[in-house]
Amino acid sequence: MSHEFRTLLCKIGSGTHTGESLTRTEAKLALQLMLKQVATPAQIGAFLIAHRIRRPTGAEMAGMLDACDELGPYLKPLNNPKPVLVMGSPYDGRCRTLPLSPLVALVLAAAGQPVVLHGGERMPTKAGLPLVDMWRGLGVDWGRLSLDQVHLTLSQVGIGLVYLPTHFPQAQGLVPYREQIGKRPPLATLELIWSPYRGAAHVACGFVHPPTEAVIREAFALRAVEQFTTVKGLEGSCDLPRERTGILGLADSGISFRRLHLHPREYGLGGKEIPLTEQFSPEILTSLAGEPGELGDAVLWNGGFYLWRCGACADLASGLDRAREIWRSGQALTQLRRLQQIMNYL
Repeated sequence: MSHEFRTLLCKIGSGTHTGESLTRTEAKLALQLMLKQVATPAQIGAFLIAHRIRRPTGAEMAGMLDACDELGPYLKPLNNPKPVLVMGSPYDGRCRTLPLSPLVALVLAAAGQPVVLHGGERMPTKAGLPLVDMWRGLGVDWGRLSLDQVHLTLSQVGIGLVYLPTHFPQAQGLVPYREQIGKRPPLATLELIWSPYRGAAHVACGFVHPPTEAVIREAFALRAVEQFTTVKGLEGSCDLPRERTGILGLADSGISFRRLHLHPREYGLGGKEIPLTEQFSPEILTSLAGEPGELGDAVLWNGGFYLWRCGACADLASGLDRAREIWRSGQALTQLRRLQQIMNYL
């Protein structure tokens, strides 16, 4: 048993009246002890469920990000003045709607905007479709690559994915606890805001509940992160919806945090969300090959927003035009073929 960890566990697990939140330093230590498996399984499980019941604070999330800085994997900075867009989505995947971020990444990469994704395999408690499975359906297997090889794809094609089981096995070691406690632990919030990239990054964070966004903003403020985007997205991802108004938060250096409401119907892009089906690859490839349909509209709605948000276009309207051009001209398909070729080479 770790007596050091026991002290931290007692602090957050003492009940409504006597329990306390951890300081940033204590939260960093707690995650370090869990990642290194210094804490026992009983202690880790107790901590995760107690922390969920108590709810994490921004200071605790900042401390846990500090721990990831020391123990986690990082892609080296690119020789590129543009901040890399890091898209943070729930690791336990999607059950109702098709993930759009891999396709949006193809559009952004075709426009010269590099993108980093991260995640693992099917994960409790949701056990939905993870991003790596969607990529495999498109002929791209990130699980085969070393971290240096992921950096190579990022530098040559503009897309990289940090794969938890291979690149961050210490974090992968905490995954079974999700099944055992039966609930998402606060680590699920950490995954939305972690950036596995050492250079300048613009993190897009998905969320469902407004308190989560408040925790994200506090954590970033403590870590002096001045540029990020929050998205009340599909199933907690950073995919903008089309059936409802998009609710976003925009943070930029020297500018106060701003709330943005986007109405897709005002841009002719409202419609039904793309349902998740077992055979999604043919539909994607058909859309990429020149028959955009509803899927193409969903991708260009997201792609146009992120092109504007990342500074590649002057406004949302021109971002949508650029995304439409890339998707319909086959440039996104070309990016996919390039990615497949470099994967086969590696």
